[in-house]
Amino acid sequence: MFAVPDNTVAIAENPILRHPVRVALQFAADRDQWRHLLRYDPDRRFAALIARSADEEVWLMSWLPGQGTDLHDHGPSTGAFTVVTGELSESVARRTADGAALREPHTVSVGQSRVFGPGYVHEVSNRGTDPVVSVHVYRATRTVNNVGTALSAVEPGRRVRPEDRATRTVNNVGTALSAVEPGRRVRPEDRATRTMNHRGAALSPATLAGV
Repeated sequence: MFAVPDNTVAIAENPILRHPVRVALQFAADRDQWRHLLRYDPDRRFAALIARSADEEVWLMSWLPGQGTDLHDHGPSTGAFTVVTGELSESVARRTADGAALREPHTVSVGQSRVFGPGYVHEVSNRGTDPVVSVHVYRATRTVNNVGTALSAVEPGRRVRPEDRATRTVNNVGTALSAVEPGRRVRPEDRATRTMNHRGAALSPATLAGV
């Protein structure tokens, strides 16, 4: 064993220095924080904001079989997602050195995580036969939804649909999501990253480039 000097002082951990996977895993394990928020939407992927701080947002998402996202990036944001139940399929889009488009398939099972950052382009879906629940952590995000509501001020626990959530942008009607309360539902299809969604919204540069 190691001797600890009497004058040793424990310094509180800075939450923002914690790896986003650690944050996602912590929330995934603490079901009491989000079990009351969990819903399954037969029409679209469901999402609810679990927690929010000045530096990050933590979202709960559920995916019924066949539900998924379009190809997208997260602008300047970094983060991670962890699968709580079920299995998600992720397809990462990249460019080779000679400019050729490349897709990298990944299967994310219970307890596994994936990390993303600026320039990371992917699509995620539930290709299985069972519902999936996942926890997502986003950092350095400033969003707006399809009705002009700012999500940054949204209180945890308020439901929002993931499609309506956008990263540092405004949606098809210029709604800011930064003030949205956690737990408020948003439609994933309305969600846009650094632009607007498929309802006439411009895609991010990476997507437009045909990645």
